[in-house]
Amino acid sequence: MRKFTPKNVEFQAKILARSGLGDETYLPPGLAEKPPAISMSDARWEFEQVCFSSIKEVLGKANVQPRQIGIVIVNCSLFNPTPSLSAMIMNHFKMGSNTINYNLGGMGCSAGVIAVDLARQMLQLQPDTYALVVSTENITQNWYFGNDRSMLIPNCLFRVGGAAVLLSNKRAEGWRAKYELQHVVRTNLAANDAAYNCVYEGEDEDGTRGVRLSKELMAIAGNALKTNITTLGPLVLPISEQLLFGANLLMRKLLGKKRLPGYVPDFKLAFEHLCIHTGGRGVIDEIEKQLALRGDMVEPSRAVLYRYGNISSSSIWYVLSYIESVGAGVRKGDRVWQLGFGSGFKCNSAVWRAKRRVQEAHYAWEGFDNEKMRADLNDLPH
Repeated sequence: MRKFTPKNVEFQAKILARSGLGDETYLPPGLAEKPPAISMSDARWEFEQVCFSSIKEVLGKANVQPRQIGIVIVNCSLFNPTPSLSAMIMNHFKMGSNTINYNLGGMGCSAGVIAVDLARQMLQLQPDTYALVVSTENITQNWYFGNDRSMLIPNCLFRVGGAAVLLSNKRAEGWRAKYELQHVVRTNLAANDAAYNCVYEGEDEDGTRGVRLSKELMAIAGNALKTNITTLGPLVLPISEQLLFGANLLMRKLLGKKRLPGYVPDFKLAFEHLCIHTGGRGVIDEIEKQLALRGDMVEPSRAVLYRYGNISSSSIWYVLSYIESVGAGVRKGDRVWQLGFGSGFKCNSAVWRAKRRVQEAHYAWEGFDNEKMRADLNDLPH
């Protein structure tokens, strides 16, 4: 097992100091063993600990039995054993033989929205049923033990986490559903070589496997966001904002893009709540800047990054749980925008409308100290 050089230990310490992560995020206990316990059974154990408990909780809250589930969709980018993770769930919970299961791998941190979109499409084909969506990432076999700095950054950001969500097309469930899915907008820049390669799994020069992040990542994410909101805007923005955006687009074509800056629509008029994927402090800062958002709209995402770290595709659900748990919660009719970025490169949006008031203390936020978080984040070096 290779060791980090002293300079790269210092490098990771500097990244952590500026990352926006607090001191209570989670890593698999096997990483602390000597030598690290990173076998297939250790990775399966991590998945079971994270996801089985989430599934048990969501089914218990909904009073739904496992054999009532018609569709199971799991997304986990970097850990895809045989049998699949979705089959592990079906086996553990003893689901029916007619349950349809899907396993999404390699889709990156925005795969939570992709899984919801797949569930939406399947629910259009399968009447009167439930779809269980499980989003997670697995750290056990994906910790990087080399010394390539572009591959060391994920060590500093990615942490253990997972979420389970239950969707249904049953008419009888409409009255108690929390949210109604209104739109899914998916943007994929895979045809662009720089975008395709900006988050890339491979080996370093010594043959050690890891995920490499390119220096162009933030710029590519910004381009993906612009493309995504260009499609999303007409679906969610008020007419006044659409007219301003359209007029600006026309004038830029006539006068040239360099002579007239682009108009960024005011998405605060379209949504009451925003769940940004907690890809890192820089990701949240950039979205706040590009969309001219208020600090209170991005604080839930900063809180998840601080408490749990980058928990990949599940982070948008942790952010929503924070919104539901802290403050006034979600009011009936409120619109929620979930926004994720991932390898490929992808930017995906899901838009929900609250069907009822949702204000409930999720155990993920028990004992969380908001004031300490704000003080710690204010003291971060720039």
